[in-house]
This record gives sequence, structure tokens and C-alpha cells, in this order.
Amino acid sequence: MDHRAPTGDPMLTARFAPPAVPKLLVHRPGLLGRLSAGAQGPLTLINGPAGSGKTVLTAHWAADGSAPRPPVWLTVEPDDAPGAFWAYVLEALHRGGVALPDAVGRPTRAEGVTRSFLVRLADGLAASAQPAVLVLDQFDTAQPPATTEGLDFVLRNAAGGLRIVLTSRSDSLLPLHRYRAAGEITEIRHADLRFTDADAEALLSEHRLDISPAGIRLLMERTEGWAAGVRLCALAMQRSTDPEAFLRQFAADRTTIADYLLTEVLDAQPPPTQDLLLRVCVTDRVHPDLADALTGRDDGARTLAGLARDNAFLEQIDASAWYRLHPLFAEVLRAHLRQRCPGLEPRLHGLAARWLARTGRLTEAVLQGAAAGDWQFAAAQLVDNLAIGRLLTGLEADQLGRAFAGMPAGTTGVAPALVGAACRLAEQDLPGCEAGLRRADAVLADASPADAALADSCGPAARFGRAFLGVLAGRPADDVTATERAAADADRLLRELPPHLLAERPELRALLLAHLGAVELGAGRLDRAESTLTAAVTACGPPGTESPLCGALGSLALTELLRGRLRQAAEHARASLAVAERSALPPERRAGTDHLVLAGVAVEQDDLSAARRHLDLATAAPGPRPDPATATRAAVITARIAAAEGDGDAALAVLRAVDPEGLPAWAADELAVAESGVHLVRDDADAALRVLDAVEAPDGDRPEHAVARARALLAAGRGACAAGALADMPGDDAVATPVRAHACLLHAQIAAADGDSQEAHRRLGEALTLARPEELRRMFAESGPWVRRTLRRDPRLARSNGWLTPRAPARTARTARAVQGDGQPPVVEPLSARETEVLRKAAELLSTEEIAAELYVSANTVKTHLKSIYRKLCVTRRSEAVHRARDLGML
Repeated sequence: MDHRAPTGDPMLTARFAPPAVPKLLVHRPGLLGRLSAGAQGPLTLINGPAGSGKTVLTAHWAADGSAPRPPVWLTVEPDDAPGAFWAYVLEALHRGGVALPDAVGRPTRAEGVTRSFLVRLADGLAASAQPAVLVLDQFDTAQPPATTEGLDFVLRNAAGGLRIVLTSRSDSLLPLHRYRAAGEITEIRHADLRFTDADAEALLSEHRLDISPAGIRLLMERTEGWAAGVRLCALAMQRSTDPEAFLRQFAADRTTIADYLLTEVLDAQPPPTQDLLLRVCVTDRVHPDLADALTGRDDGARTLAGLARDNAFLEQIDASAWYRLHPLFAEVLRAHLRQRCPGLEPRLHGLAARWLARTGRLTEAVLQGAAAGDWQFAAAQLVDNLAIGRLLTGLEADQLGRAFAGMPAGTTGVAPALVGAACRLAEQDLPGCEAGLRRADAVLADASPADAALADSCGPAARFGRAFLGVLAGRPADDVTATERAAADADRLLRELPPHLLAERPELRALLLAHLGAVELGAGRLDRAESTLTAAVTACGPPGTESPLCGALGSLALTELLRGRLRQAAEHARASLAVAERSALPPERRAGTDHLVLAGVAVEQDDLSAARRHLDLATAAPGPRPDPATATRAAVITARIAAAEGDGDAALAVLRAVDPEGLPAWAADELAVAESGVHLVRDDADAALRVLDAVEAPDGDRPEHAVARARALLAAGRGACAAGALADMPGDDAVATPVRAHACLLHAQIAAADGDSQEAHRRLGEALTLARPEELRRMFAESGPWVRRTLRRDPRLARSNGWLTPRAPARTARTARAVQGDGQPPVVEPLSARETEVLRKAAELLSTEEIAAELYVSANTVKTHLKSIYRKLCVTRRSEAVHRARDLGML
């Protein structure tokens, strides 16, 4: 039968044939399954932008036989009049084997159909033995309302005899809300059509491309899973000699992607919409009012909403008033803008910068101002709004730093000078920072009321910015005097600034205190450093203060380590690591001080494997260069580990590699004390004394120096001189616990050498009592065999100081069975959690009453737990239980 359209033209056969499924195809069983399930109901909508894979997916589904019955296919043309549309629908049904009564008839006019025709068609479909599945490909909003209304009427009145699958770039005029309310629609949207990493990998494999996971992630980041973009990139990569390099370097505007987007998306829009797209592409996101500011018109809201609705590579952001372009489309539009309208792009950036500044969007205003090359405006936004700290901390620091990378070094004005100094400081370029600060000082010095503009730019905000950077630059410069002067200026100027603005900038006070505390630490002022750093930690907490919080906790941990408070040091170090992990601080902003402190704690506790592990993590940190205090402590810890491992040469090399130029006296003395210890490990007491004599004594003769000298003198056989070296050392809490404990240990050794065993025993007990809370084992290991012999002669003293033996690592069940196979009786049953707690307290040599107080239970309850522990471990006494548990790796 020669069926013709109402116009008399022949039917186009191509419109009834599904497109050929590509040979290189990504199989997407999840989406195919959703299509099959949707075809059990009245309506399935597949909606997405050009190239998102709507038609390919539907054609694949139609070809693979998973539909309830072979689908009938019709490609819809946007200029089909209602009569022509229904004539094509009837022809598609006829070609698909759907028998309809002759009474249905055919449309006779292209302009429309009668209500009677739609009623007869719906009735004929309802009477069909099997429901017809009709695919309407490219059914968009361009269809006349009469067509959409007629389709809705037939679908609702066909009594299940018609199932429709629509593919479209935009939502059709069908009343989708009704179908949603009735649960009669399956929707596959753009988010569902986006390729996953696995989909992209499968497609690249089909193209015989072996791309690394990092390359696939980069491809997905650029294309955001846009199917056509991934496929076009794959084709281009096949032609590239280095596909991985292509991914890193490709520019969308120089590929077939640009041709596709310009033809399929931009050229499909009316001229005013094209103009809007070319103007708003200069921003990462666009508001309707911003669009109006860039176009000089007032149709932004309507145009943006229409583009989003039509999936024109622009989407609404989280149901807000803001929109964003697909990044590839934005890149292509910017290249097209430069070609079509040379010189317009910087002016658009400038317009956007001022609109964003007026509406309080500081970071975006700065970025747009920098893109416009308006460096004075961009820098002034940071300085005047007290946001210069954002160049140094927070999630936007790297982005802002890149924005100012192109600012010429000689840009005039105090704000550009300060911003340039901050950028150099962020890059650890201290000379560059100081040069920027000198330029800022020159402008500030020349400011006078006669020049109103200059005076306005040099107000309290600019002067605070100068003082603020002076504090931060003082840390790498290790200039405590200049830092304290700048801190005083900053504190004074803070009182002149608007309180509401300061409340929005919590990072300012946090950074000031964190860096001031670090400088005080570097100067050896440990009490003041602790106070300032504690205040810094308190000032942190709001978003944007993660970096100073991490740094302040690390510096506070180092302060406590230097004071011998190992538990507090470890606690602060772990807190610093937790902040860095929780806030995902980038590695380049993490100094590694936390791991360094944990290495120092592990050394003092004679856990050399843990010390080496943490030291490796600290030295591998790509963050800022360490200040002198941190560098000195790192060298000392590294040397102690190397010496303990028997590599004295490596230990000396590490210590001598530290540049003594500019080191404070206490740090130089730290290095000398550490080097003397290495010489003693090598049995060279004379060399140990020489290095101590060579160092310039710090103010007030450090107790650490006195202990190191006494130790070297004792090793040289000069016990009386060793006692003299310790005679003037204070014995109160002003001296760090490790130093006091070491002094007691040396007194014990001196007494033992003099034959006074009673005094030696008493002094050793004092040393052990002082060392026990912090588990300071290393000093006893370094003292030689004398301590071990003494403990062997006094089993009671040995049992009460079981902590001297480092905790064994947890053993596997296999290892535990091996231990039991060596003659030990087996464990009857596992300990409960509470019993394990009691046993741990018992291992710390607490009495029954002390354990009860620690665990908030009665003494009788503790005794009951102990009896159960003895039974399960097959022992009869507390000390035996502790040793048995350690052997089994339970403690």
C-alpha cells in the first residue's frame, strides 16, 4: 500500500528505522533493565543533552530483544505539523505489525486531526491483543501543543494498549507531573546517562587504548561523563602518539568536540541566546542578574531557565538561582568569543568582578578581577576585606595563588605589593616576600591626607595586612624581635577594624597566634610558646582555620616534647594528624611536625621501629621547609635512631649537616648534646667532651648540657667530676622530667662506681619513678648493662618496673599457638573487655584500690576480675598474669 503524508509527499523510510548500534559500544545493563521495566508501563522518558547517548541506548535496547515486544520506531522531526505527525505514527505502527481497525482512518490535513480520529485510534489500540511499544526519538518542546495534547489523550485512553518511549533534549509538554503522581512514568535523566569511570574504561578498551586510572579520572573530570565527549576523545587519542599526554594537554576548542558543540548546541539557539552564552562563559557560574549585567538586557532569568530546561549544556545548581555551563562547552565558548569578539573577554571579566564584589562574593570577584588583569582591584578586594590570609590557608589558597601568578612584579599600589608578598610567602620565597613588604612600606610611608585616594588605600586594613604578613614572615626568618613587633602592631590594628568583618575572618587571629607561637618556640621560650600556641588552638575551629590548627597543634606537640611531656606531645601530634586527615589538607600544606614528634616520643620510649616509621613519614612530607627548631629536633631524632641501630657515622653526618649559621644558642647546644651521645655510643668519651666544650653555652647553662657533660665524664672514668657537673642542676619541676630522671640515673651509676650500693639503689629507684609515667626506656638502654645487672639482683625492683620492657607487638593466633606449644599451658578462654582493662592497669603497677578508682568500680569487683584473669591465663599471681599476657601478645 502506498501510504503518503497528508501533504501528498511519500513517507521517509529512514524515520522508521532505528539507528545502527555502534560497533564499539559500552554495554549498560542497568539502564537497559530500566528501559525494559519502564516499557511495562505507559510512559518512559529518556532526557539529556546532545550527545548524551539517549538514542544509542534506546536503539541498543530495541535491538537486543529485551523489550516486551519488538518496539516500533519513529524519529520525530521538529517541523512536523500535527496531521503529519499522526500520519507517521500510523505508518510506524503499520510497519511494526500493529493491526488497527480500518475505522481508525488516516489524517487528511497536515494542520491537524479531529477529536474523532484520536478517539478511534485510542479505541483501536485498546482492542489490540498485545500492547504496542512506540519509540518517539527526538520528541522535544518544539512539537506543537496540539501534537502533545493529542498524544497524551491517546496514551491515557488506550487502556494499556500503547506504551511510549520518548527521547528528548528537553522535557516535552506532556503533563509529566500527572504521570509521576500516578507512578506511571520511568525517567532516565542526564545524571543516569553520564558515563562512569568503568564505562569510560570499557569504551577506551574497545578502542584498544590502555589508559591509566589517573588518565581515566582526568578524562571524566574534563567531560563530566558526557558520552559524546568521551567517544570523541577516544577517537582523537587513537590518532595520538601518546594518548596519556593528549589527555593532559588537549584543548576542547581544537578538537572535533568544538565542532560538535558549536553546531549542535550554540548554532541551534537564536542570536540573543547565543550572545548571552558567549558573554556568561567567562564565569564559572552565572546568576540571572549577573547575566543581565554582562548582556545589558533583562532577559537573563528567562533565557537561562530555558537553556537548562532544554539540556543545552547548562544546568541549575542545586535548585538555587545559579547556573553552570558544562566545562567543555564553556571552554569552547571562550575560544569562540575570542575569535568572534577580540578584546571583549577582559571587559566581561571586569564587569563580572564588580557585580560579584557588590553582591559580597569575594573570592569570585578576586578571580574575575585577576582574569581581567585589573590587579589593583583584585588585590584591594583581599586587603580591604581582611582576606589576605586566604592566600595562605583554606580551601581557596591554591586557586587564589594561581590567579595572582600573572601579576607583574612592579604593579603599583600597596594592595598589590602586599598580595605579592603573601604569594611569595606561600611559595616559601622569603626574599621575594621581604621585597614585597619593602614596596608596601614605601607606599605606606608616602601616604598623606593630601592624596585622598592614596590615603584611603593605606588605611587600617592595609596597615594590618602589613603587620600580619610581618608576623608570618618572621617564622622562616627566625627573627623573634621583628615578629613580636609586628604582632604587637597587628594586635593594636585589630581594634581599629570593623568587628563584623573580623568575625568573618577567623583565620587571621589563628594564623597570627600559630606563627607567633612557632617563632617563640624557635627562640627556646617554651613557656611563652605553650601559652601562645594554646591560644592559637582555641582560636581555631571555624572553616578556614584547619591549616593553622594543624600547624599550631604540631608546634604545641614539639613544645611538649622539648619539655619532656611525652604523653601530651603524642596527644597533640595525633590531634594534628586527625585535623589534617579530617579536613583533607593537601600534603604540600602539612609540615610533618606531628610525625616528627611521634618519632621523638617513640625514641624516648625505645620503640625504634615506630620511631623510624614516623620519621620516614615526617621527612617525606612535601610541606613547608622546617623552621630551625623543627630542623634541629629532626636531626637529633634521626641521629639517635641511627646510633641505636649501630650506624654512628650516619648519626654524625646528620647532625653535622645542619647549618649552624643563625641557630639560636639552645638549638646549637641540642646538636652538641646529641653528637656527644653518638660519640659515647662509639666509646669515645674524649670526643664527646670536646664537642660539648666547643659549643657556646646558652644563657643559664641548660640542664641538658650538664647531664650530657656528666655522662661523658662518667664514661671517661671521672666520677667525681661527673658528680660536680650535676651538683648545680636544679632538682625541681623547672627541669624537664627526662633530664631529672637521667640525672638520677647518673647519680646512681656514680654511687655504684664508688661502691655505695645503697645510694645507687635509692637513686636508681628515683630515676625509675620519674621515668615510669612517660615510659622513658631509652635512657636506661643507653646506660649499658649496669641497670640490667642491678635489676637481676633485685627481682622485686624488676617486677615493679616491668614497663621497662617494651610492649610486644600483637601476635597472630598462629604465633600464640606456637608459644603455647613451647610448654606454656593454653588460655582457657578469652579475656573479656573489662578483664583486659583491669590487666592493663595491673601491668602499670597500680594497686587494687587505684585500679578501682580508675575504672569507677569497687575494689571487690577488681579482685573478682583478677581471679577470673588468673584462671583463664593459668597463673596464680598478678605479676605472672602480666608476663603471661605479654608473652601471648595480649598487652
